[in-house]
Amino acid sequence: MKKYFLPAAKTALVLVYLVILAGALVRMTGSGMGCPDWPKCFGYYIPPTEQKELEFTANKSYDKGQVIIKDKGLLVAKSDFVSTTTFSDNNWEPYTKHDYAIFNPAHTWIEYINRLCGALAGIACFVTFIFAFGYWKENKKIVAYSFLVCVLMGFQAWLGKTVVDSVLNPVKITTHMLAAFLIVALQLYIIYVVSAKNTVRKFDKKFNITIIVVLLFTVVQVVLGTYVREFVDTIEKSGAPKEFWLLKPELSFYFHRSFSIVVFLANLYLVLRNKNLQLGFEKVNWILRILIFEILTGVIMSYIDFPFGSQTLHLVLATLLFSVQFYLLLESRTENNYN
Repeated sequence: MKKYFLPAAKTALVLVYLVILAGALVRMTGSGMGCPDWPKCFGYYIPPTEQKELEFTANKSYDKGQVIIKDKGLLVAKSDFVSTTTFSDNNWEPYTKHDYAIFNPAHTWIEYINRLCGALAGIACFVTFIFAFGYWKENKKIVAYSFLVCVLMGFQAWLGKTVVDSVLNPVKITTHMLAAFLIVALQLYIIYVVSAKNTVRKFDKKFNITIIVVLLFTVVQVVLGTYVREFVDTIEKSGAPKEFWLLKPELSFYFHRSFSIVVFLANLYLVLRNKNLQLGFEKVNWILRILIFEILTGVIMSYIDFPFGSQTLHLVLATLLFSVQFYLLLESRTENNYN
């Protein structure tokens, strides 16, 4: 099983990134409530494509839990039954988690694909956990951390349900994002432990401390970004055109924009210290490249009125930045890598 572990772990990591990408697309398109129930979508395993599929239909076979939209509300079938020519309240009960009852085919399928990606990532993480037992005798931590990833994937699924039930509560959305980052970090750690090679590097305490600082800065910046996005969502829902979304932004926007300068300078110091002292950390050069594109997408959103795909790319770049920084942290803290 050992030979299959690393490919499985890398596949799981790629799928987790895909979930984050799909989640960013959901956020950008406002599709978070495309499936107002969970784990099904309008009571279906494969969601509808037309509004009429969610309207009451005479002489139709309904399964327990199936959903229809009636009088701007969601109704759930109490049990399996075949409808008659007239609607009967006795066969239905109101959906009580929330009162959101809008069907948008594009939003529904974007959210549904997001959930499918999550399910695939969960399966890949579980397969990785099974293969981890190949390391049971030599390193039980690999098994333990692989199991923890599976637990966190389950937590993410539950958290996704609570996000839908709360009609996209901002705090829960932020927690959802941070949990995804934690899963990425654990998966990277597992991959590093199994695949790391003894590469000679110079030890520098300030470099180590700076990596931790920039990693924390990235997390703080992501949290600030989620609150900016929540503000934008509120303005968007009011019907305002894109050019007005950031006309009078909240204080969180100014913090997010100004803090990007601090993040850039801290990462620049990291890159320059590695170069000047010849510490030997090659991946550090990727940090500045990713960060430049990250800031550029932020500028584009702010000054060119959120062109399509810019928000998704902004979040994906933040995830990649976090990943490189965390992997660099692992490399810098491995004692046998130093001369």
